[in-house]
Amino acid sequence: MGERELTAEDLAEKAEEYLHEASLTPEEYEALKRGVAELSPIFATGSAYFILGSYGRPEIHRLQLVKDRLNRRADTYAFLMVDIRKEWVNTYLKFRLLADYTDHIVGVSEHDRGGFLVEQGYFTALEEYFAKTHVLKREYGETALADVDTGVDPENPYSGMQTAIFDMLADAGRLCVWRTEDDLLECTEALP
Repeated sequence: MGERELTAEDLAEKAEEYLHEASLTPEEYEALKRGVAELSPIFATGSAYFILGSYGRPEIHRLQLVKDRLNRRADTYAFLMVDIRKEWVNTYLKFRLLADYTDHIVGVSEHDRGGFLVEQGYFTALEEYFAKTHVLKREYGETALADVDTGVDPENPYSGMQTAIFDMLADAGRLCVWRTEDDLLECTEALP
């Protein structure tokens, strides 16, 4: 966006592109207007990090750890999708607009249950998203975190689609594997 201030009209124009010939409802337009103020930190800092992952327990705790560690950096704004008002009716549109305007997309992947599975598909389908995506992938094993029963099979926690994306990110040098929260923080520190 350069030196220009973001306006509701800017967001509405971008949103219309993503709605495939549909128009914004009055409620969606009002949400965009309210969202402009919330998006201003993305433009007011040197680096903005959009953090994705599962909002289940205990996963949300680890998303908050990553967010907190990144926000300790000077001139940085890290946020979760839930940090931007929940009033947005269309979460697809919300994701796309946030991903468009941030510098880095950081996925904290722990399994194939919930979380950001749909968004992971965009990492490979859209080059502009893939180029700014880093994934912190949890690996299970003897030294893995002992979570309360999450129903995750530690032998096979990811889908075939996810593993293909992980391979692509590994080839690009943007995949970091972790087992413990200390490992996760080390992965976070290694982000650009």
